[in-house]
Order: sequence, then C-alpha cells, then structure tokens
Amino acid sequence: MSTKDFIEKDYYKALGVPRDATEAEIKKAYRKLAREFHPDANKGDAKAEERFKDVSEAYDVLGDAKRRKEYDEARALFGGNGGFRPGPGAGGGGQFNFDLGDLFGGAGGAPGPGGTTGTQQPGGFGGGIGDVFGGIFNRGGTGPRTQPRRGQDIESEVTLSFTEAVDGATVPLRMSSSAACKSCRGTGDKNGTPRVCPTCVGTGQVSRGGGGGFSLTDPCVDCKGRGLIADDPCAVCRGSGRATSSRTMQVRIPAGVSDGQRIRLRGKGAPGERGGPAGDLYVVVHVDGHPVFGRRGDNLTVTVPVTFPEAALGGDVKVPTLGGPPVTLKLPPGTPSGRTMRARGKGATRKDGTRGDLLVTIEVAVPRDMGTEARKALEEYRQATQGEDPRGALFEAAKGD
Repeated sequence: MSTKDFIEKDYYKALGVPRDATEAEIKKAYRKLAREFHPDANKGDAKAEERFKDVSEAYDVLGDAKRRKEYDEARALFGGNGGFRPGPGAGGGGQFNFDLGDLFGGAGGAPGPGGTTGTQQPGGFGGGIGDVFGGIFNRGGTGPRTQPRRGQDIESEVTLSFTEAVDGATVPLRMSSSAACKSCRGTGDKNGTPRVCPTCVGTGQVSRGGGGGFSLTDPCVDCKGRGLIADDPCAVCRGSGRATSSRTMQVRIPAGVSDGQRIRLRGKGAPGERGGPAGDLYVVVHVDGHPVFGRRGDNLTVTVPVTFPEAALGGDVKVPTLGGPPVTLKLPPGTPSGRTMRARGKGATRKDGTRGDLLVTIEVAVPRDMGTEARKALEEYRQATQGEDPRGALFEAAKGD
C-alpha cells in the first residue's frame, strides 16, 4: 500500500461506517459488501470487481486494530489529503510537503535523494512518533518499500443436513480471493520477465521535493508503485501481478454446530503477500431441519405419541434415536400428555466429545375411529368414572378469593 493511498483514501467511507465504528460494526459492514460485490456473484462486472477490491483493501486496514490506529493517526496528522497542516504562525498560510524521515528519523546519516538523511531502520524510523509510521513511509524513496502483508480473511457459507450438524462433516468449499496471478507467476509480465522501473529504481516510490529540503514520497506513476514494469503485460491480471483466484478445499465442520454459527479456520484464507501469513477463513453454517428430531442446545428433542392405556396404566415405550438403535423408556402409570422424559447420552455431540440428552415429550394419541368393542369398553369406562370431574379444581381456582 502506497503512502498516498494510506493517507488520501477514506476507508471508513468505503465500508460505509462512521469513524467511531466498533470492530463488530466494521466486520458486519465488510461481510455485507463483500457478499454483494463478490466476483462470483457479479461475473463480468468490472465495476463490482473494483468495488470488491476497494472494500477488501479498506477492511485489511480497519479490520486490524494496529493498522487502523496507524491509519487514523496518519489521517489526523495530514488532514486526509496528503498535505501537512501547519499550526498557527506557519509560513505561507497553506500546506507543505515533507519527508517523515527528516522529521522523525535518527541523526548522523548522509544526505540521500530529495534532501533526506540516514537509511531506513528495521521496523520503523528509530524512536518517537516515527515508530507509528514504520513500515508505511520511506525515506526519500530509498530502501525497501513494502513489508510482508497478511492475506485477506475470507467468508463462506455452507448448508448441512441435521445429521451432519450433529455428527460433524467434511464438506467442499469453493472460495475466491486475491492471489498472485498464476499466468505470470505474480510478475505482471506475460513472459515472466519484468524489468526494474528506471524512474523509481525498483522502490515503487518517488520523492516530491518541497521548500527547505522537505519531501513526501508518492507511488511511482510509471510502475504504479510496483517497482517493476511489464513491457508485455499479462492479459489475465493486466500487469498488476494479482488476480482473483478460485480454489476448492475440503473443510472439516466440527460436530455439534448450530444453525447460524460462524466458525473460524486460522490460516485458511487468502495467501499473504511478500511472505506474509495467510488470512483466516470464516464459515457461516446453515442447518436444515429434520422431520422427526429438533435441537435445543446440546440436547435433541422428539415427540412420541402413546395410547391412553399406556399413559394411564404405564408401560415400556420404544423411542427412536438419531442414527442409532431405539431406546426403551419406562412410562410410569398416570403419565400426563406433555410430560418430558430424558434419554441420557442420546443428544448432540459436545466440544469435549460427550453427548447431550434426548428429550422425549409424551403426547397422548386420541383415536379418530374406534371399533365396536373399543367404543363399548370406553363407554363402560366413562360410566365407571362418571363422578370424577378433572375440571373441578380449575373452576374453583378461577373464582379467586
């Protein structure tokens, strides 16, 4: 990322969030825009692809707390337009450009191009505020321009069956991200032989001189900040060295995931640049329903119908389990409809490998059609219990005090 981009681009505006947005708000905005402008969803739309790149670049800065802090401080110092804003009393009443290496660098170096002094130190410019801009700015366009950069995070979605979510599954995921162009091997040149830019001598930056020996480094317009020039640009990446790459990988979804859960897989995102680490892969899981079983945390649920004699007299009732043999529950006499019983260890798999329980809700089944003998027996039962009123206590309670 060039000095000019870092100072002048409004990444908050790119994501559509306020400057005091929380980390969660920034992530939410990025995920929404990334899905909207993803190349896979906008095939052949150059504007959507460019917007996707802008959104990814903005999140690469604002999604990292350290880089966001550096960005905010740089924007505050330069007023967001690449020019230093002098305080009251500064000569000229306007803005002037300078090289941060002159202002924050160590002493004792020999003058370099553009009136700067010294050489770039590993990790920054020595002490003080120069450390804040370490790895962002250069001294007069000399020395290495860029640092290893972490790859972008990628978000994907997967839909699992109810059983796969309970037991875990390995699923294929197709992902698209920015990576080194395979056609030119990241060189930007069709033949893989770019030449060093003579304007910036391979640094990717040039110095703009100002009064008093001050200068500010800008990206080289001839090589667009890459330090290399492709005389025969690659047709795939148009000489940028980066292209949208699609790949399919097998991802293991752990057992016990729930609908809407977001899983983070470290190092499975977009590859880094210049030796930087890969980003992370975030997988949002969707779970289909089941015709028999439900889910309540680590427990599974099922509703089992029983006959009136079973509920009234008690007995053994077989209950189905998910992917296993049925279990037998002992129904005590007088079991009411709606009572929930528990079959331990027959639920969903937990993170520690143990399993939750199967919660069995008893539902007394009322027959619609009965034979002559059954109806006669039921009439005799009604006559035998004619004096009982199950609603008596209800009416008494309804009267109140």
